[in-house]
Amino acid sequence: MTQAYQVKPDLEFIQEVTRLGGGDVKKCYQCATCAVVCPISPDTRPFPRKEMIATSWGLKDKVVGNADIWLCHNCGDCSTKCPRGAKPGDVLAALRAYAVSEYAVPKAVAKAVADPKKLPILLAVPVVIFLVLGLITGLLHFNPKGDEIVHAHFFSSWLVDMIMIPTFLWALAVFGLGLKRFLEDIHQNALLEGKTNQQKIDPKGFVEALIRVIPKILRHDKFNECGENKDRATAHMMVFFGFIGLFIVTSIFFVVLYVFQIHGPYSQLNPVKWLANLSGIALVIGSALMFKTRLAKKDQVSTYKDWQLIGLAFLLGATGLLTEMTRLGGIAWLSYLLYFIHLMFVFSLFAYVPFSKLAHLVYRTVAMTYAEYAGRK
Repeated sequence: MTQAYQVKPDLEFIQEVTRLGGGDVKKCYQCATCAVVCPISPDTRPFPRKEMIATSWGLKDKVVGNADIWLCHNCGDCSTKCPRGAKPGDVLAALRAYAVSEYAVPKAVAKAVADPKKLPILLAVPVVIFLVLGLITGLLHFNPKGDEIVHAHFFSSWLVDMIMIPTFLWALAVFGLGLKRFLEDIHQNALLEGKTNQQKIDPKGFVEALIRVIPKILRHDKFNECGENKDRATAHMMVFFGFIGLFIVTSIFFVVLYVFQIHGPYSQLNPVKWLANLSGIALVIGSALMFKTRLAKKDQVSTYKDWQLIGLAFLLGATGLLTEMTRLGGIAWLSYLLYFIHLMFVFSLFAYVPFSKLAHLVYRTVAMTYAEYAGRK
């Protein structure tokens, strides 16, 4: 006997998904073309057909806590082949954006990051924090002494780390709280839909699955299986590895400064500086290519969060490189100004990353790891 299921549509959920770029979901007439043509959809319980149905009916709980929306890499094949123009790829992208805001706390910050009208306020927050703390502690000097341009003489390294380290820990805490709920939800969803028969997640097995998944992410295996949007892979990898490279550089210089007590500026012949410069260049070129690709694809929805991430990546790389170039060129006032602006973007990256599209990297990694762990290829 067929089990009865009472449908309780969440109209606010449908409206929000529409606002986030999934407005064509109602065109879907459930032909399953999207699930058939997707090159990375599993044979069992394939996506995105079931997600399209659940979303159009406003069944929020069936999709927000569903790991399958994160296994989608927005290849674009489903949207191109859809006979109704329902754009399943854009709908799943909207669902991922919704899920990021749903799992991140506090909600007020999540809403602010998603609202373009709040951008000036979000950017003003680090400006106020740096200026107030700098003046209170005396670690901010508007007239740095000495002929050599040393950014630490303007913004003390102590001041920078006094702000950046708690901000980084804040981001980790927000991710930790969100991922705990996220992992619980995707496991319950997998049990209900028969995608796994393991009642509890084994931490050891999950870590082993993560180790197997990381090389696939670094190689961008799923991106390379894409058809319509395969050209995104190069730009995506440049931004991806640009961020990784700059994180490695920051970590190394942090250890060099506080453990070995070696203060900058560091020689341009230093291999770590090479990595920093190459990562910055990759960030600028990769994000510029993303701009070009998205502007060229008129049929693909690009939301505020998309432009927000691309813009932040470009400005982080550009201000970092220009800060160094003006320092080497001896233009002190401009170099100090650019350094200040660069720090504001770095703060924004750390403080708002759990609420932005960059959070996809974390949630998708966890979802792919769970799929690997549960045997859902």
